[in-house]
Amino acid sequence: MRGIVDECLGPVVGRWLRGEGHDVISIFELARGSVDEDILAWAVREDRVLLTADKGFGDLVFRDQHAHRGIILLRLDDESPANIIQVLTDLLDQYADEIDHHFVVVTETSVRFNRGSGGAI
Repeated sequence: MRGIVDECLGPVVGRWLRGEGHDVISIFELARGSVDEDILAWAVREDRVLLTADKGFGDLVFRDQHAHRGIILLRLDDESPANIIQVLTDLLDQYADEIDHHFVVVTETSVRFNRGSGGAI
């Protein structure tokens, strides 16, 4: 997977994904404090899926019609790095080929796919 890991997920998730062979950029490591619109544009420009826990990206996609390459929104009760990694492991094992161009909402017990409202490219 080519991705951008949002700052809110911290540095551990990006390092873990890279260790698993994924091509990911970590906002925490490279561009702390970036504005959501800029992060989303960066993801589109570089053809990357965005991983985040920030619900504001839903507003950008569904309300404001911003384009996206794919977004994984983690809505977890336990936001520890260990739990995030476990949830992402399960997600990628089961749905890796279905994430592109979808807005994916993930909890500890469910995965919901949505294409967005015309903003997906």
